[in-house]
Amino acid sequence: MTRYTVEEVLWDEQTVLVLTDHAQQRHVQIARHGAALLTFKIMVNGVLHDLADGYRDAAEIVSQPSSRFAIMVPFGGRIAAARYEFDGQVQDLQPGVVGDQRASRHGFVRGVDFDIVALSADEQRAQLTLATSSIRPQPGYPHAIDLDITYTLDAQGLTLEAAMRNVGDSTAPCFFGWHPYFRLPAGGVDDWQLQIPAQTLIHTDANLIALPGAPAYVALDDAPALDFRVPRRIDDAIIDQGYTDLEPEPDGRIRTYLRDPASSVGIAVWQERGMMHAFTADTVTRDVRGAVALEPMECMANAFNRPECADAIRLLPGAERRFRCGVEIEMDAASA
Repeated sequence: MTRYTVEEVLWDEQTVLVLTDHAQQRHVQIARHGAALLTFKIMVNGVLHDLADGYRDAAEIVSQPSSRFAIMVPFGGRIAAARYEFDGQVQDLQPGVVGDQRASRHGFVRGVDFDIVALSADEQRAQLTLATSSIRPQPGYPHAIDLDITYTLDAQGLTLEAAMRNVGDSTAPCFFGWHPYFRLPAGGVDDWQLQIPAQTLIHTDANLIALPGAPAYVALDDAPALDFRVPRRIDDAIIDQGYTDLEPEPDGRIRTYLRDPASSVGIAVWQERGMMHAFTADTVTRDVRGAVALEPMECMANAFNRPECADAIRLLPGAERRFRCGVEIEMDAASA
């Protein structure tokens, strides 16, 4: 047997792909439905711990409580009132819907069964690629996007790479976001330490839509309660915020850190560009404050309506854009 393996299993009627690192006893499970990560199990002091607070069974894979580990394309987060203007055309994602029922969030692929394109494993890594061509012209989005999602498990951790290709004949607004929830081996959200290498907080209204124009951007020097530039306990902070102006480390990766001092186990959620949305799960439908969502996003929520995001979201006909992010595991040798 090679160090890494990949296999296909069933959770009831749901197809699940399993990536395993036998040397480090790490196991990742990913559903075809939504290409959602379900589990990320690591060995801590001789006991398997699941870093991922994902869907727990086949029913949750379908019902998608709290959009756990959702792949968000062609947009992440919310679109204000489900309307936007792009290249001079006003678009309505929910024609005929009025009032409080108007809501569009997290893109179009959460409920899609992705195709299995490739599975591979050797002494260096286990890898799978899932793909969908389900993003096609529809009310409010007259564009066609093909999407590939590749997960790679190797000695460094887990990498996710998204490839978005405009296969239509019109320029499309499109960007990537990931919606993972993480939990650490000991303590709870209040006890964990968080570090976000951002200089600016995105100020939103009650619907989590950024304020118009410059007031959307607040220097973290002016928001000390939500300033995690230096690692510190989350304590009783309620966080559901976007952070931007992220600073990369010398290797070019931008890392957001979540650490459990009691077990000396932590993770680094990395990305190469974009912004980070952090959420302490105070309003979820299951296990309130049982995990922390750390969401690497290519652009901020409601980017379709933000003039300053216009260039970043434009995907020309025939063009492809990629976004890479992932999870690195950090622990003392005694905990491994």
